[in-house]
Amino acid sequence: QVHLVESGGGLVQAGGSLRLSCAASGYIFSINTMAWYRQAPGRQRELVARIDNNSFTNYADSVKGRVTISRDRLKNTVSLIMISLKPEGTAVYYCTLNQDSGNGNKRDYWGQGAQVTVSS
Repeated sequence: QVHLVESGGGLVQAGGSLRLSCAASGYIFSINTMAWYRQAPGRQRELVARIDNNSFTNYADSVKGRVTISRDRLKNTVSLIMISLKPEGTAVYYCTLNQDSGNGNKRDYWGQGAQVTVSS
């Protein structure tokens, strides 16, 4: 089993910055990608940023230029630095990990989420 624990959420004013961190533990042996998703009230969960084993990153159009994802492969952690935050960034942010599960299959693991609230 794999466990993901997010930290760093909280309340921030619009225009401010925040850093989210996620630590993975447990049976980790072949991570493909780590990513951050978010879900705002009444909306579907959406991808914020993803990073793969080659450190290739992709970002949602709505956050490009304001968000940076990074990963420490030795510590199995992933971070998300967000600047110039907007009220529409208020959401629960989830850390995810995708790794091989054997027989050519892959499996996603999710953290419990961290609340980020951006006040106007």
